[in-house]
Amino acid sequence: MRHPLVIVLCAWTLRFTSEAVVVEKLADKKMCGDEECSYVLSMATALDDFIAPDCRFINIKKEQKVYVYSKLVPEEGAGVFWSGSVYSERYVDQMGIIGYFPATLVEETQRFREDTVEIPTTNTDFSCA
Repeated sequence: MRHPLVIVLCAWTLRFTSEAVVVEKLADKKMCGDEECSYVLSMATALDDFIAPDCRFINIKKEQKVYVYSKLVPEEGAGVFWSGSVYSERYVDQMGIIGYFPATLVEETQRFREDTVEIPTTNTDFSCA
């Protein structure tokens, strides 16, 4: 009788420890509007569709508006990625989800903050829930 209970307890514990998946960091530093990256830096418009290759990224449709929260500082030979959230009445289910996308995919249409701070990224910047 004890073994089924142990299995259930182990599975229940594993459920809570496996909820966040940490994947490879895209950069060691990022530019933000403040230390918490809570301010929107700019508004951008997608130039093309983008399908997220993994959980760190967001899907973007051509001409969709994107709020930009941070800009990763690229390392030599690395791609340039920004983080943000899409805005669209048509894709309400995606609003509020923050993820990365290639900076070359969007055109900044309005800047809200010129002053930025450079802060180190952490593993939580690249974890998936």
